Amino acid sequence: MVQKHHAVKNVKIESNMLSLVVDGQFIQRKLRDISSVLDLATEQEQKSFEISPSGYGIHWPLIDEDLSIDGLLGIGRSSHLNTNNV
Repeated sequence: MVQKHHAVKNVKIESNMLSLVVDGQFIQRKLRDISSVLDLATEQEQKSFEISPSGYGIHWPLIDEDLSIDGLLGIGRSSHLNTNNV
């Protein structure tokens, strides 16, 4: 069984806006602010996507574009890096 990173639901693109629910929170972003590739894609390309089983990201196979859910939420990954100089 795959451990869920995020619960992602109701993903859709309308009027150049990406809308989705992540962990019960409604998120909406302008495509031009998150991905020029998605912003320039056709409606068919925008509607053909896959949510990763873990809820880590969304993939658009027709245009080979990926968005991380952490990125959409503004969650940084740097806190997980070891920055100590040895």
